[in-house]
Amino acid sequence: MKSPKNILKQTLILLLLFVAASCARHKIIPDKTLALIFRDAFITNAYIENRRISTDSLDFYGPLFARYGYTVDDVQYTIGNFSKRKNARLGDVVEETIKMLEEEGLYYEREAAIMDTVDNIARRTFRRTLLADSLIKVSRLRDTDRLHLRLEGLHAGEYRVEFEYRIDSLDNMPARRAFVEFERADSSRFGRQQANLYRNNRTERFSRTMHADTSVRAMIINLTEFTKAADHSPKRTNRFGITVNTLSVVYAPETEAAVDSLFERQLPLRVFFRDFFPSPSEEPDEQ
Repeated sequence: MKSPKNILKQTLILLLLFVAASCARHKIIPDKTLALIFRDAFITNAYIENRRISTDSLDFYGPLFARYGYTVDDVQYTIGNFSKRKNARLGDVVEETIKMLEEEGLYYEREAAIMDTVDNIARRTFRRTLLADSLIKVSRLRDTDRLHLRLEGLHAGEYRVEFEYRIDSLDNMPARRAFVEFERADSSRFGRQQANLYRNNRTERFSRTMHADTSVRAMIINLTEFTKAADHSPKRTNRFGITVNTLSVVYAPETEAAVDSLFERQLPLRVFFRDFFPSPSEEPDEQ
């Protein structure tokens, strides 16, 4: 695996080879800003190379340079004129770029650091809350339908289901549990996650993380399922009461899909892939 420093230097060498094609007068970019541009180029190059992403016929450079207020020609002109500037060395800019990468944790173990960061950012960017209910309080058996929920139109990915609950002190119903599971288009179910519910003098918590494939159609959430029949004898008065707080279902797409979506959103920011530098036969004539 190529070291980050070698990748960065190769990028700069290729840029220098292309500078000869641009002879018009353009802006000189300050060294600090040029280092930031190189840093962005390095990170983008590493990501594109790792993911083997095709960059055919796509122009990513102008938009990125425009973020800093410069054009492709400005970058080329600045690099080509380092030898003409007193007390200016391109190597100093390269070292400043490496320092930035080190400070951001992207220099050592480049592949793992960059890909983990990109994956986490992508998943966080496209994570969304599908269900949020601050309070569900049921005190009668005939109202327990409120504790049965169904979410339709789901996609493959990760689902985190969480809620807090408290069973009323006067509740004398039999043992119960809560469960969550997925349903396919043919009505079959899979991925069941469950937990017993406890009658305590404190709030308890239910939390499960589930993974759905492309066959999923819906999620079934049952906040109360009795594990045995209730006693309905004439001498017994059944009392029921449960309060559910902060119920939430949070969805995060599969990492690959999230990264693809993020990359499409950030398409104008890709810079410095190899096609940026034309072959000698394609270089324009000097002006």
